[in-house]
Amino acid sequence: MENNRREFLKASGLIAGGVILSPLAGYGYNSAVGDTIKVALIGCGGRGTGAAAQALSTSQNVQIVAMADAFKDRLDESYKNLTAKKYKNAAGTVVDIKTKVDVPDDRKFVGFDAFKKAIALKDVDVVILATPPGFRPSHFEEAVKNDKHIFMEKPVATDAPGIRKVLALAEEAKKKKLNVVVGLQRHYQRNYLEAIKRIHDGALGDIVGGQVYWVGSSPWMKERQPNQTEMEYQMRNWYYFNWLCGDHINEQHVHNIDVANWVKNAYPTQIQGTGGREVRTGKQYGEIFDHHTLDLVYADGTTISSQCRQFEGTWNKVDEAFVGTKGRIDSFDGKKTILKDYKGGVIYQHDDKGDINPYQVEHDDLFAAVAKGEYKFADAENGAKSTMTAIMGRMATYSGKLIKWDEALNSDINLFPDKLAWDANPKIMPGPDGLYPVAVPGKTIVI
Repeated sequence: MENNRREFLKASGLIAGGVILSPLAGYGYNSAVGDTIKVALIGCGGRGTGAAAQALSTSQNVQIVAMADAFKDRLDESYKNLTAKKYKNAAGTVVDIKTKVDVPDDRKFVGFDAFKKAIALKDVDVVILATPPGFRPSHFEEAVKNDKHIFMEKPVATDAPGIRKVLALAEEAKKKKLNVVVGLQRHYQRNYLEAIKRIHDGALGDIVGGQVYWVGSSPWMKERQPNQTEMEYQMRNWYYFNWLCGDHINEQHVHNIDVANWVKNAYPTQIQGTGGREVRTGKQYGEIFDHHTLDLVYADGTTISSQCRQFEGTWNKVDEAFVGTKGRIDSFDGKKTILKDYKGGVIYQHDDKGDINPYQVEHDDLFAAVAKGEYKFADAENGAKSTMTAIMGRMATYSGKLIKWDEALNSDINLFPDKLAWDANPKIMPGPDGLYPVAVPGKTIVI
C-alpha cells in the first residue's frame, strides 16, 4: 500500500497537494522575473476574469499586461471588469486591482491565433489558460514552448489525443522547471489536504469503497443568434459540445473524480456506467448527456461509485465519501470533514477557522513560487490523468461498454475541428430539424 502511494505521488506530482517539497531554484528555467510578475490572460470569460483577479489579489507584485480571446466583446467585458473601481475576489475580499492592469490596445489580441501573440511576448512570465477546455492542449503547448509558468483551468482536454499531448508537455514542463498549477482547487483546500493526508497515513485503513457526486442544476445556455455561423454558435454555447467541453462529466464532475483518484492514490483500470438525456433534450443543448452514473474500478478491486447530473428541482450534492477498513469519511464539507472509526470515535475533525478560499490559494502559492524563483508545482500530469478518467467515464456512458484505461488513453478519436475559422464547420453538425446527433449506448463507437 505504501509503495503504491509513493509511486502514485511520484508519477502525479501530488506531494502536499500539488507541491513538490524540494523546491529547485537557480536552474535558469525562466526564474529571472523582475520586480513585477507579468501575466498574459488567455480566455476572457468569467473564469478567466476571475483567475486574473485572483492573480492580481496575491501579495506579489503582479500585473496583467496582455489579454487574448476569440471574441472581442468577451475581451472588452473582461477588461472593463478588471479595471473597475473595486473587485470582490473569490475570497470575498474587495480589492482595488485596476492599477495592476496595463493592457493597451496593441496588447489585446482577438481571434483563433490570439493566444500565440499574447504568449509570445517576451516580458510575460506567467500565462493563465482559461478558454473552453478543447483549446487547452494547444494553448499549453504554446506556453511550454515559450518557457512560461502556467496556471491552467481544469479539465485539460476533451479527448484522448489531447490528453496524450498534455502528458507529453507535462514532462517537457518538468524538464524546463516551469511551475504548472491546474485548477483542481481541492488540492489547495485545507480540509481536503488535512483529511487526505491522514487517509494516506492509514487513519481509515485501506480504502475499499466510496461515492463521489456532482448532482445539481443546469448551468448557463446561449441561444443561437441571427447570422451566427455554426462555428461561432458552438463556441458561444460551448458547454454543450464535446469538442469544446467534453460533457459536464468532464468539465464539472472531474473535480470529484479527481478526489477519488487522490484518495486511492491511483487511477481506475476500468469503468462502466450509464447515462443519457432525460430532461435536456432540446437542440439548444447540443450533444451532451444530462446524467452519468459510473463504477470506477481500481487495480486492487475497489469500486468507487460516481454520479453527476444536471436536473432542475432535484436533490443536490457536491461532495465525496469514502469507506476504509478502519473507518470512514462521509463528507468534505467544511466542519463536516470528520474521519470516524466504526465505534463512533472521531479520528480527525477539521476546524475551518482560518481557511482561505482555495481558488485564491492556487494563485497565492503559484505567484509566491515564481517571485522567489522556485520550482514547486507540477500539476499537469495528474490534471491530465484525472481528466482522462472523466473522458473514460464519458466513453463508458456513451457506448454502454466496459472501458479499460489503456484502450481509452490510446483512442485516436479526435473531436477537434480540422480547421479553425468562423466559416469552417465543426465535426458535429445539426440535422435538418436543428437537433445534433447524440450518443446511443450499444451503437456509439468511442475507441
